[in-house]
Amino acid sequence: MVKAFRMAAGILGWIALALQYALVLTGTLGADSFTRSINFFSYFTILTNILAALALTLPWLAPQSALGEFFSRPSVRTAIAAYIIIVMTIVYFVLRHLTNLQGLDFVADLLLHYVMPVLFVIDWLFLVPKQTLKVRDTLGWLAYPVVYLVWTFIHGVYSGFYPYPFLNG
Repeated sequence: MVKAFRMAAGILGWIALALQYALVLTGTLGADSFTRSINFFSYFTILTNILAALALTLPWLAPQSALGEFFSRPSVRTAIAAYIIIVMTIVYFVLRHLTNLQGLDFVADLLLHYVMPVLFVIDWLFLVPKQTLKVRDTLGWLAYPVVYLVWTFIHGVYSGFYPYPFLNG
């Protein structure tokens, strides 16, 4: 049951990411495919959904691998759960009113911002053992958002692209 849930959720996550990437490549997120790709991978939502898809996929696809073991760790899964909750919360309370998406854009947005976060949190709530979690782990969890913000501001200064309006200072 655990493996089936994670397989289905992981595959859905990869489909959502592939769909969004295809839409970006045919859209206006940059002048060319290279710029569009850089900008695509500059969204916290995309990076976090990649982490979630990896965490849902690798433990059953390659459980003995270093990455499979890494993404099976309760503290890693807890950090990803926190990140994906941030994704859903910011989109719901801050960003959802800024666009009126239709068609496949709406589907990709729904999957990446609402469905995958809910599925990952369900996984975390019911399938991740929490006995080994320690409060001191939370400090390490800040590394990813801090590195993300540093990248975003450096990239923004040089390219003029800020993935979220509240980061364009």
